[in-house]
Amino acid sequence: MRFQLLGPLALADGPDAVVLQPSKPVILLAALLLHANSTVSAEYLQRAVWGEDQPATAKAALQTCVLRLRRLFTKHGVTGTSIEAVPGGYRITAGPPTLDLLGFRDQVRRATALAGDPEAELYTLKDALSLWQGSLLANVRSDVLHRDEVPRLSEERLRAVERVCDLLLGLGRCGEALVDLWTATRVYPGHERFHEQLIEALYRTGRQSQALAEYRRVKGFLLDELGVDPSPSLRQLELSILRGEDLGAGGGSGTSRAAGIRGTGGIAGALEPAPSSAPAPSSAPAPSSAPALSSDPVPAPAARVIQGAAVPLPATAPGVTPVPAVPHFTGREAEAAAMAARLTALPPPGADGQRPLTVLVSGAPGIGKSALAQHVAHLVRDSFPAGRLLVRMTRADGHPRTADEVAAEVAAALGPGRAGERALLVLDDVVDADQVRPLLDPGVRTEGPDLAVTVTSRMGLGGLIATHGGWVHRLTAFTEAESYALLLAALGPERVEAEPGAARQLTALCGHFPAALRILATRLLTRPGLRLGDAVDWLGDDPLARLTLTDSPDHSVSGLFDRALGRLDPRLSEALLRIGTGPPELLHAAEGGDGTKSAPPVPEDVLEQLADAGLLEDGPPGPYRIHDLLRTHLRRTVRIRNRRTEKV
Repeated sequence: MRFQLLGPLALADGPDAVVLQPSKPVILLAALLLHANSTVSAEYLQRAVWGEDQPATAKAALQTCVLRLRRLFTKHGVTGTSIEAVPGGYRITAGPPTLDLLGFRDQVRRATALAGDPEAELYTLKDALSLWQGSLLANVRSDVLHRDEVPRLSEERLRAVERVCDLLLGLGRCGEALVDLWTATRVYPGHERFHEQLIEALYRTGRQSQALAEYRRVKGFLLDELGVDPSPSLRQLELSILRGEDLGAGGGSGTSRAAGIRGTGGIAGALEPAPSSAPAPSSAPAPSSAPALSSDPVPAPAARVIQGAAVPLPATAPGVTPVPAVPHFTGREAEAAAMAARLTALPPPGADGQRPLTVLVSGAPGIGKSALAQHVAHLVRDSFPAGRLLVRMTRADGHPRTADEVAAEVAAALGPGRAGERALLVLDDVVDADQVRPLLDPGVRTEGPDLAVTVTSRMGLGGLIATHGGWVHRLTAFTEAESYALLLAALGPERVEAEPGAARQLTALCGHFPAALRILATRLLTRPGLRLGDAVDWLGDDPLARLTLTDSPDHSVSGLFDRALGRLDPRLSEALLRIGTGPPELLHAAEGGDGTKSAPPVPEDVLEQLADAGLLEDGPPGPYRIHDLLRTHLRRTVRIRNRRTEKV
């Protein structure tokens, strides 16, 4: 049994996890786990459970609360961990394998020890960050813990994220760093180091004007909100950009300071804040305590830790990374449980040499295929000691990677040996079956770990399943309950439960479409003063315009659909535009005068191909239907195209 503290407080047993319902025993458990292996005073526990205004019987009530928590352990089959009554208070014993917080801190310490090997340090830190599962202690209703403990834990995570971005910049992987930095700078607008990293990453990816615009935006925020000027390092970075200086791996701010994770003597030393003084100019060499982030060949990483055991660490090839965690993952409980059961099932006797076990997750763009696959990969991590790797099957421009390229990178990432152990590959955004077959055919890999494979694709890939077998999970839009749960996890119960009716109206306006819901949640997070009731009118005025991150236009529902249309054959794209702007009869046969069904206006084979691409859903009514958001986008696309034609 494993305690999950880095998110909603939960109990996990292998792939199964139970999020505990809010209660006083759950507050008590959180307070003890936050100080695991130490005596926690009764006075502190009483304040954590009842706040500053404690009842007169708080001491006796605490003993009752401990008894209820022990009963909770019995109910959920928790063994090997007990709550001890010790002089002055209580204590709970845990270690890295049984408490994710200790596992995170242990991995961070190991990353610090790998400071001379950037790739190994990066891999280990990403492994540590993958333990974070969403809103911290969202189901623990204690003002004391959220005031005193949650900020400290959040700071530990921020230091690790900051260090990861430093390493990515130092290794020249600026595009990869941008993904994390866009979110970090918007969620933590006062964290200057994240802004510094984002500006550098933009500049080094050829987006100088955007980098300078971001600097001006940050400068305005600091002056308007805090009344301070940007830090010397941020001003120096702006000057370097204006001069057109080279901020490559040897000269950027990502290597000009020993930021983030340094020191010794436990987690406090490992997460010691960087010095407050300005860093050296970009031309100065990095301090000796910083990792060597140069363009020189990187030595092979030594080891990483899985469930407390040191094992060889494979090099992470481009396009192949550790499976990242999914924040605020909600819903898909049945699919997640089925996938976890299939991936962890023992192979049948005599299965040596057979194809890898394959699970296919398919569905529309933005429906949550990648999130589900990555979430399940974390649920089953104990069953795959040889590693869990995310393999991106398309490039950033949407073009597919070749089968040979992917096969070579996977082989390099997994490395030789490890026979008898299992590894999990998540092949993400597969374009067609030919990309996957070379990885699944028996005899391609004669050594290395046994593989299980999760494939995500917008396509149905029926030919792959017909020739290679496997299980298929075709995802559709969320249920009303799943949509509400996503907003609850992302925005917090205080905000959502204060206006539950408005929250449900917002989910309906999003069509219960996961990508739309996540963009909406992000926008609402950045506008904490906007009431959900007011947001209903705001979103309803123009859903597609509102479902866009204004500072990152690529993150939008319209952009998602545009990219999906761009992948289609022109004949299919035109047919979809016709369906989206035409009457419903285009999607199903109309009744003839004699009661027979006439042929549909759009050929059946075209409808089937659009459904296979995830752009048409199963009915009712009829065998096909189109999502309301996609229909709205298609109508807008046609209107814009017609206006352009009229101008010509």
